[in-house]
Amino acid sequence: MMEKTLVIFKPSAMERGFVGQILARFQQKGLIIAGIKMMQLDENILREHYSHLTGKSFFPLLLKSMMASPVIVMCLKGVDAINVVRLMTGATNGREALPGTIRGDFSSSNQENIIHASSSPEDAEAEIKRFFRAEEIFDWTPASIGFVYSPLEMQ
Repeated sequence: MMEKTLVIFKPSAMERGFVGQILARFQQKGLIIAGIKMMQLDENILREHYSHLTGKSFFPLLLKSMMASPVIVMCLKGVDAINVVRLMTGATNGREALPGTIRGDFSSSNQENIIHASSSPEDAEAEIKRFFRAEEIFDWTPASIGFVYSPLEMQ
């Protein structure tokens, strides 16, 4: 089933110049860019996005890290996109992420872990709405999609 997910290229990806390499991996996998933009995150949106972490002792460091530079937010679309992106991303702690995953190849940190990816359909829906206006998400399908999925997979 085609679904959408949110990805954030964190300041650690931006500062280290990994955006192009990571974006290429998603495109090579066949995921469709439905929306993409660069933005500077502020404390308000981060408190909402990481509401489950606001009481943790490391939260001030997380805020500082996520506001260190602009980020790129992206909505990706594809068959089972949430799970596919999570598998490509790897374990949260870059030291534990398997080689071949984004974090396994580009991160050695639990916090400076390069990328955020939605963890469930409910999270993906809420996160996409948090970072994008409806008109910033495009419902398009590349002509090459028939070479990525069989017609039965796209139903």
